Amino acid sequence: MDFSNRTFLFILLGAGGLFILYTMVKDMIRKPKDATPAPAADPAKAAVDKAVLPLQLQAYERLVLLVERINLQNLISRIFQPGLSAVDMHVGLVQTIKAEFEHNIAQQIYVSPTAWEAVKTLKEQSITLVNQVASQLPPDATAMDLNKQILEIFLQAETSPSELTSQILNAEAKRLF
Repeated sequence: MDFSNRTFLFILLGAGGLFILYTMVKDMIRKPKDATPAPAADPAKAAVDKAVLPLQLQAYERLVLLVERINLQNLISRIFQPGLSAVDMHVGLVQTIKAEFEHNIAQQIYVSPTAWEAVKTLKEQSITLVNQVASQLPPDATAMDLNKQILEIFLQAETSPSELTSQILNAEAKRLF
């Protein structure tokens, strides 16, 4: 991989991280922590809110788990098998990311738009990164070559997009109670 492609990947990771950070800060400004919700005048609404809270917390929990499962460092160690080609590993990584995301797509009903957007951005960034690195490898490259290039990018990055996304999800879940 030459310098310009590596630079592009760092810019992509940085831009995604900044986007996630921006949406988190924007949401915090819009909803200050010290603002207490007004008590529900309607007892039926209060009952619905009380019933929905466990579902919301479960949704945040599942999305945090999704973030960990599609974290490329974790995903590589789960998928890698000796003897795989880079093409097979590339396909496996992308398919697994998409499958994990699709399995949890209904969770968007219970979380804020900011949280869901952060998860979608992480998914898209991860797929883009894998595709970009895979496109730079020679046709006879091994899965180990692909994994090494991906992990080098994460080692050189200051913050992980997965960490930022997890922080957003954790902060929003804590605001629920």
